[in-house]
Amino acid sequence: MTFAWVVLVLSGLMETAWAVALDRSQGFSRPVPSLIFVVTLVLSMVGLGYALKSIPVGTAYAVWVGIGAVGTTVVGMAWLGEPTSVARIACLVLVIAGVVGLKVFH
Repeated sequence: MTFAWVVLVLSGLMETAWAVALDRSQGFSRPVPSLIFVVTLVLSMVGLGYALKSIPVGTAYAVWVGIGAVGTTVVGMAWLGEPTSVARIACLVLVIAGVVGLKVFH
């Protein structure tokens, strides 16, 4: 895995962090989650921008969004009381399969 891919994965994880922080900021009325949102959003975008230097935009964006979506959904189900079901987990597996496929066929 090249460094650009490592950065892209970390940027996807930062997307999860900013999405959760955005939820926890309650409309930017809570300062700590709001600050975490801003910092992780910037880190996520900078990382995505770096990855785009060597990974095609369609592949990079889909992988970035996929990691963020799966990560945010897992955090929601595991720690934020969102519903968990076999169907939701199966859909997450499909997203993961798509992300892995994009990497493999890059």
